[in-house]
Amino acid sequence: MRKMTILLIFAVLMWCVTGCQSPASTQSIADESSTAEQARNKEDETQSQEVENLTESESNNIEEEETMKISVKSADNEIIYELNNSNAAKTLYEQLPLTMEVEPFSNNEMTFYPPQKLDTSDTPLSSGEAGTLSYYSPWGDVVMFYDYCNPNGSLYGLGEVVSGKENIEKLSGTITVSIYTGE
Repeated sequence: MRKMTILLIFAVLMWCVTGCQSPASTQSIADESSTAEQARNKEDETQSQEVENLTESESNNIEEEETMKISVKSADNEIIYELNNSNAAKTLYEQLPLTMEVEPFSNNEMTFYPPQKLDTSDTPLSSGEAGTLSYYSPWGDVVMFYDYCNPNGSLYGLGEVVSGKENIEKLSGTITVSIYTGE
């Protein structure tokens, strides 16, 4: 019985403490709550703006990555390729400019050997279509197809010809591979 009385007294005291706030303190709490909510809304707006700006920035970076173009020039001919966003294409792009000999191979391709191997992780396989720029990993050569080639598991796609497809077969001697600026 004594425990029950103590419990009852404790419950009444708790009710009095929590229920006996003055109207001024209630208004103060409401004002604080409103101010905190406004601050959160302002913070949310700021974060939304930052995310929007970041998204625009990332979009610009993606556009820049999507427009990696290279020029392959000999004395009389030029071919422009647009590279894909693969690791192998980026590795090639980072090595430019290059000056080297172009070599015919078989009856459908011209090849050159960049000084460093290309990173083929996350790089799609090549279709082997005419006009594709590819990388044959066992030999470490970049391949410019002017006619169809059967695709295989060691042939990786780097990009596609944008202009000068008819000139691939005509390449000979020393070529310069450089970043294409459109000039």
